[in-house]
Amino acid sequence: MPRPTSHTYISQRLRLHYFDWGNPDAPPLVLVHGGRDHARNWDWVAERLCDRWHIIAPDLRGHGDSEWTKDGNYAMPGYIYDLAQLIHQRQLAPVSLIGHSLGGNVATRYAGIFSENVKRLVSIEGLGLSPKAMAERLAKPISERLRIWVEAQRGLAARVPRRYATIKDAIARMQAANKHLSLEQASHLTRHGVTQNEDGSYSWKFDPYLHVFPPVDLPVADVERLWAQVACPTLLVYGKESWASNPLEDGRARHFKNARVVMVENAGHWVHHDRTDFFVETVRDFLEGP
Repeated sequence: MPRPTSHTYISQRLRLHYFDWGNPDAPPLVLVHGGRDHARNWDWVAERLCDRWHIIAPDLRGHGDSEWTKDGNYAMPGYIYDLAQLIHQRQLAPVSLIGHSLGGNVATRYAGIFSENVKRLVSIEGLGLSPKAMAERLAKPISERLRIWVEAQRGLAARVPRRYATIKDAIARMQAANKHLSLEQASHLTRHGVTQNEDGSYSWKFDPYLHVFPPVDLPVADVERLWAQVACPTLLVYGKESWASNPLEDGRARHFKNARVVMVENAGHWVHHDRTDFFVETVRDFLEGP
């Protein structure tokens, strides 16, 4: 597997990390990982595409080798700003974006805000909660949602990050989270996703505060307006075995000007891991399309 080079940049006083897969004269392609994940989860995709694109894969704030926020706050505007700063500072626009889950949400909103900067957008289960789940969440009074968040944050403040005695123990936890992962995949993701503690045990690199979602976000109508402002061709990818709701069936896809939905057989939430060959072929055709 080709080895990417490690780099950093500054965003809101945070030193954030990213990997550069080389080929700087090729069209830029930024890969944005999901929540509690890291940039090296894209390796199987990047190694197949780096001959045709200049691939950059950032670690989101609080993830991988990027710094954690001082206050444990990980609201969506911060993630969007980080992506905007990476593209701005490295002069990547016009750029194509691929994002997974949280990263898909960030990339999609960025594409709605800075539509002139994005050539193609691929979002893997990156539209957030389904309309039904969102309605259930918003049905709770804001006071209740904030109370739940405060109590959850307080619980995390007293929580010690989980420690695994061996790498094998952490790999087993990784495989338990995604039944489609091979041992090779789980081992690779784990080795790049943990740090070794002073006592020799291992803990995940991500900030434990990421276990709690922010209590508020943009109003649904505003998010839908951002989707409507995405000007580039868009590919919405979903696994048929995932918990995520099909955006064609739940109505979210209709907000996009030029979006196609692909439902992938034998895949869950991590489509790019579960069906890597199919995903890469589909994405390559999409990125090279008219």
